[in-house]
Amino acid sequence: MPQLEVRDIHTSYGLSKVLFGVSFDVEPGECVALIGRNGVGKTTTMRSIISLTPARQGSIVFEGTDITHLPTHKIAHLGLGFVPEERRIFPELTVWENLDIARRKAPDGAGWAEDQVFDLFPDLGQIRSRLGGVLSGGQQQMLTIARSLMGNPRLLLLDEPSEGLAPRVVETLRDKVKQLKDSGLSIILAEQNLKFVLHLSDRCHIMEKGEIHYSGTPDDLRANPDILERYLTL
Repeated sequence: MPQLEVRDIHTSYGLSKVLFGVSFDVEPGECVALIGRNGVGKTTTMRSIISLTPARQGSIVFEGTDITHLPTHKIAHLGLGFVPEERRIFPELTVWENLDIARRKAPDGAGWAEDQVFDLFPDLGQIRSRLGGVLSGGQQQMLTIARSLMGNPRLLLLDEPSEGLAPRVVETLRDKVKQLKDSGLSIILAEQNLKFVLHLSDRCHIMEKGEIHYSGTPDDLRANPDILERYLTL
């Protein structure tokens, strides 16, 4: 059984329909990428899964539980973590306070705590007393991911994590996400940076106008430059 099943979801903002029958699965420990230009529905798909913008039609099932119409906080307690594109840290709280406010113990008492987070992101450990509002963009992105990990998710949704970051920071972030994947954490990655995606994902879905138009592995994409030209070239 897939860990997450997204089936024929349709989502709207008011009267404006954005998603038109999106379907895909995520297997345990897998990184699945949603790729496409701005405005094709990647973020709305993520928001539908976490119920920030609930799907109006279709179903979303996580580890056997239908979460389609659950409130966001209950979905988070079931084991889904969300890292939004806007980062949304608490600027007037310190790094440590941003982490502490998101703390939730795993059912077995194991999982992520400050020590594990600072092992993954040692730079954050060195600035744990610094206010979130004075951090660089890369530091804020690391903090947003670290804060999500403090909730001990089993599936992590990353929305455009490389957006607006310097190339060297993007490489560091890519390596950190790879460590998370190698640890067994399942990931949904919404991203435009193709190099970032191909390095991390097991399967890729290219979105266009609120639908998935192509699905394949990173190797499939590398072997089909016409697909990249059609859907990803600006």
